[in-house]
Amino acid sequence: MKSSRLVSILLLLQTRGRMTAAELAEELEVSVRTVYRDVEALGAAGVPLYGDAGHAGGYRLLDGYRTRLTGLTRNEAEALFLAGAPGPAADLGLGAVLAAAQRKVRAALPAELRDHADRIAGRFHLDAPGWYAEADETPFLAVVADAVWSGRVLHVLYRRWAEPTDVRRRLEPYGLVLKAGRWYVVAGPGPRTFRVDQILDILEPDASDDSGAPAEEFTRPDGFDLAAYWTAYQRDFHARLHRFEALVRLAPGVTLPRAVPVEESPGEGGWTTARVPVESVEHAHGEFLRLGTDIEVLEPAELRRRIARTVAELAERYGNVAGNGGD
Repeated sequence: MKSSRLVSILLLLQTRGRMTAAELAEELEVSVRTVYRDVEALGAAGVPLYGDAGHAGGYRLLDGYRTRLTGLTRNEAEALFLAGAPGPAADLGLGAVLAAAQRKVRAALPAELRDHADRIAGRFHLDAPGWYAEADETPFLAVVADAVWSGRVLHVLYRRWAEPTDVRRRLEPYGLVLKAGRWYVVAGPGPRTFRVDQILDILEPDASDDSGAPAEEFTRPDGFDLAAYWTAYQRDFHARLHRFEALVRLAPGVTLPRAVPVEESPGEGGWTTARVPVESVEHAHGEFLRLGTDIEVLEPAELRRRIARTVAELAERYGNVAGNGGD
């Protein structure tokens, strides 16, 4: 819509300063001729906007001119307040900053949009962590976040799964990711992914260095896209995670994530045969036992033997309870 585009031009010029008609057209995905018409419309409406000719020319707003946020649509105002997740902001030490920013935006909104924004804030609550999981302790999250903002190198004591478990690491923190209630820091060189809750301590760069030199800084790689990296990381993680495959029979109505049927229709008794990617024999052993008699493992033989051995041990432990009518 033209009204939305006019507001976009004002906001672009406020935040970026001078911009040419070609730059505005590219940003707004319209023609240069459309930009010319929009600029004329803004000038006719009394907006102090002027243009300079020449190689270094472009459009600018009169110094000190600011527009209020009256160009927001109802959906934009609602989305803005829905996007402000107070929990993660508080974790990063930005809870008060987020609240102050929302108060300022709310004060700048027209009364109708303010009511809609308040309704959204009161009817939706974002809670990232899953059930049955205690929140991770992340005492150094604020320090890591500050290093991300400032481009500062961190030397940390980090706990990993392999031996030796506690190791010293030098991190160039490119960004933070919150996934299912758990914070991760993506850091160079590499980059690599580290769990923030596994950072045991923040270390000095060199215990023998008493010079008081300023903190080491790093340069974030040009073109690094945190969202794209995380998408690729998750894809590779799942590929590494499910390295094995099990062949199973499932009772009628029973399903498993990522299970692929090997037959077009159910077999005898409505049971289906499917292949299921699994992380390991150990992991599949526990997951499949949860289904009790609703699953039969056919392959691999090692997994089938292990489940059979567990079932035999359980039968021996509980005795013939079902047969003698015991409670």
